[in-house]
Amino acid sequence: MQLKDTVAVITGGGTGIGRATAILLAQKGVRIAVNYSRSKDDAEQTVAELRGLGAAAIACKADVSKDTEVRAMISEVVREFGRLDIVVNNAGTTRYVELADLEGLTEQYWDEILAVNVKGAFFVSRAAAPELSRNKGCIVNVASIAGLHGKGSSMAYAASKAAMISLTKSLAYALAPDVRVNAVAPGIVMSRWVEGHEDHVARSSGGAPLGKPAQPEDVAEVILSLIDRATHVTGQTWVVDGGLVMR
Repeated sequence: MQLKDTVAVITGGGTGIGRATAILLAQKGVRIAVNYSRSKDDAEQTVAELRGLGAAAIACKADVSKDTEVRAMISEVVREFGRLDIVVNNAGTTRYVELADLEGLTEQYWDEILAVNVKGAFFVSRAAAPELSRNKGCIVNVASIAGLHGKGSSMAYAASKAAMISLTKSLAYALAPDVRVNAVAPGIVMSRWVEGHEDHVARSSGGAPLGKPAQPEDVAEVILSLIDRATHVTGQTWVVDGGLVMR
């Protein structure tokens, strides 16, 4: 895929994997819309960094779990840049609840996690689909190995990421042949997401053959590959976990 002068929306793009992906794409000449819901300062800081690299970039506020806000965001991006080619569904949320604590996983937690992690990815993909189809674009969903092995920060989070992997396959069918849809499934990634949860990091990354958790840039490189080079790949989930989960 020729990236120069294309346009990408990265949900949750102000920090972590989203920010690292935005930087890599900006270095390839992509114009970037950095989505945020609450982290305005982080999004604007990332936009400033992208502009410092010479890239056109804007920050777009939208709660991805709300369809009306998502549609307004996509319309704003197309008005600003004239097109849309790439979507990275990176926005996510969780609650840290031990798997055995069934009563601790409240209905509110389920609703919050599924709304952002599953419905949000669908809403953004659906709103972007006509423009992506027109431009032979692509979608990359940021899932998790929790969706493969059922463990993670909570049962609801693992279920949501399994649903995202399934959604990736369904969208790949639905949007073919014009739009490729793939996912990455990281293990533990050292970002603000896991700050204060050192025990969870140790449990979730111990025993990996590569011996260490990923950095955001490690995942961003794989996302870039799915966008830029793996042009005959769709409906697939690429694991980025240092070898912890081998299938």
